[in-house]
Order: sequence, then structure tokens, then C-alpha cells
Amino acid sequence: MDRILIRGGNRLAGRLPISGAKNSALTLLPCALLTDEPLTLRNLPRLADVDSFGHLLNQLGVSTMIEGARPEDFGRVMTLRAGRVTSTEAPYDIVRKMRASILVLGPLLARAGQATVSLPGGCAIGNRPIDLHLKALEAFGAIIEITAGYVRASAPDGGLPGGSFTFPVVSVGATENAVMAAVLASGTCVLENAAREPEIVDLCKLLTAMGADIQGIGSDKLVITGKPRLHGATYRVMPDRIEAGSYACAAAITGGDVELVGAHVDDMQAVLSALREAGVEVGVERDIIRVTAHQKLRPLTISTAPFPAFPTDMQAQFMAMLTLADGASVLTETIFENRYMHVPELARMGADISVNGRTAVVRGVAGLTGAPVMATDLRASMSLILAGLAATGETQVNRVYHLDRGYERLEEKLSAAGADIERVSDG
Repeated sequence: MDRILIRGGNRLAGRLPISGAKNSALTLLPCALLTDEPLTLRNLPRLADVDSFGHLLNQLGVSTMIEGARPEDFGRVMTLRAGRVTSTEAPYDIVRKMRASILVLGPLLARAGQATVSLPGGCAIGNRPIDLHLKALEAFGAIIEITAGYVRASAPDGGLPGGSFTFPVVSVGATENAVMAAVLASGTCVLENAAREPEIVDLCKLLTAMGADIQGIGSDKLVITGKPRLHGATYRVMPDRIEAGSYACAAAITGGDVELVGAHVDDMQAVLSALREAGVEVGVERDIIRVTAHQKLRPLTISTAPFPAFPTDMQAQFMAMLTLADGASVLTETIFENRYMHVPELARMGADISVNGRTAVVRGVAGLTGAPVMATDLRASMSLILAGLAATGETQVNRVYHLDRGYERLEEKLSAAGADIERVSDG
């Protein structure tokens, strides 16, 4: 099994290219099921989750062809074509490994009139039920049955008739599934209190490029007028705002000076504002965000919430950064109930963190010390990488397959900016 070794203490400096967004890519890929024409996605990140989703789509009848990237893209180009949907079932052995597999439910229902998808269950960071996915689809006219651990959804003859649904709480995945189901409905579908994340805007832009009629993009009310069919398109995946935020924290925790090349500042306002509040200099010029840390970090009070507020996917990275702040920081996690599993691992490196329910108090220490640590989930893994970059001595991060799900060429990028980091294999 691979491990990552970091010999900390180096100040990061240089340019870090930002890859295509993992969370967007996993939403755009199932759009191939909505048309029999080719869909070409550019700037697609080279990630384990993207590969796994591609394999799932292959099982449903989607052909995939990978090409080399263009010079302006760090990732790759994939052309997908679902000339005919050959299966409408996403089995348990795939869905259990990758929760994003549930996002084939809406497109299969829209295109084929039926879908059978395994219930994904919980995950390391807490339960993420799909009840809102199903309620939205039912509001649009779907017939839902849950049996033997599977969701079986079907549409009336002639497709989903349409309808309205108001989310009781904001749900990114449910909004995505509902939008993809609605674009081929026979009537109009309205979503209220819909999620507004940049990745949902990216999804709506792609669907519009494919011929969908979606009004209210970027707002919490989406009105989708169904079309009889969609056509193919070529689309560039948005840059990964979480990767960019993670590397911004890497610059801050090492007292570094890095340029995040290709990042979209409008998608990162809450994160950049928090960095500035912590005493980090943030400058923006075109598609480059420059992050510079010259002084001791200041403590913060942060609460995660849906976009445009501070993202839950940045909580662990900020916690690692704030272990070296001058004072006590308070972090409150409102999205997931079990997203502090990185705390014991950071404590092994000398961090002073206490957790009470959904709130963590991080008391800044003079320094961290390298140690063997265990990654528990994707963003927790990155928090350990950040701590290792700033720690004295060697840090060994185990179970790095979590990182491979969400960070493209991590060691290569950090090494180019001055980090002493390498991947080693027991084999």
C-alpha cells in the first residue's frame, strides 16, 4: 500500500496549477446518459473517482474515449457516448465504493424511463441519506420503490410530467439528481431552496449547452422546462475550488508565497475572506490567486454552511492551518456529524484540539512534530499533508488512496513548489 513521506519545514513558493473540479466532474459525467450524441469533457482531472465513474457508465452502455490534454488544461479530455442505454442498474458493489454513483439515478430515469440504483448507505464522515433525492423525483412524477437495498424508480409513459419541490434543507446531490431528471421531462419542473454551489452552476451550464432550458441558474430557484431530447456538447470542467483552497492553506501554514493558476476567485470568496482574516495576503489578477503569508497566523471563528458560506470540504484544511495560529480558533461543523476524525491524528503531531459535539476548539501551538498518521477520508487526508508540510521532522501519511480520489498529482505539484514530499510503496 502506498504512503506519502513528508520532511517538513520548507517554505512553499511558486506556481500551482489548479485541476478540474472533482465534485463537478462527477456531476457532469452522468450527463452523457441524457443524449445519444457524443459528450466531450475537457480539463477532466485524473482521479480514482473519475475512473470509477467511467467504469460504471461503461456498464450502463456508455462508451468512453480518453485523449491527451490541451496545453491550457492540466487534466485530460474524455468523450462519452451513450448511443443506447444497455443497462439501467447501478449495482451495490460499485455504489458502495463511491457515493457519487447515485447521480446516475436522475439521468437514467429521464432517458430510459426507469432506474435501479443501490442505496449508498453511510460513509466515514457521517450519514448522507438520499431521501431528498427521492422526494424531489416523486414530486416530478416518478414512482419510487425501495426493495432489497435498491431504489427502483420509474416514470409514467411519456416521461416525467413535472411538478414543484421545495427542499426542506439545502442538498447538493439531490439538486443535481433532480435537475438531470427534469431536463427531459414532458412538463416543467420547479426546485425551490435548491443548492447554489458552483458545481451546480457548472452542471446547469453544461446541460444548457446540450439544449436544456433552465432558468434561475446560480439562484435557489430553478425552473426547468423539459425538452424531448438533448444533443451532444463539448465542455470544460470548472477549476477545483477545494483543491485551490487546500493549496492556499499550504502556503499559509508554511509561510509561503504561491500562485494558484486557473482558480476562480468568485467560487472561493468565503475561503479567501477567512484567509485574509487570519492575516494571509490574498491578491487576484485574472485567473491567478496569489497567497502570501509573512506573519504569525491569527485565530478564526468558522462555521461551515452551504454555498456561498464557508464550505465543509475546507474545514479540515483550515483546522490544520490554525494549529499554528496565535491563539484559540473555534470551528463548527454544521453539515456532517462525524467530520472530526482527523483530530486524533493531528494531536499525534502535537496539535492542541478539543471537540465537543460539532464544535472544535483549536489552540495554536509553537510547532508541530512529524509522526506516522492515518488518513480517514479525503479532506482529512489533506489536513495531514498540510500539517506534515509545516512539521519538524518526517511525517508518514498512510492510506493515501483517499487522496487519490480528490487531488491530482499532489506530490508533483507540491514538490514543484518546494515541498520535500514523496510517495513510497510497500511493494
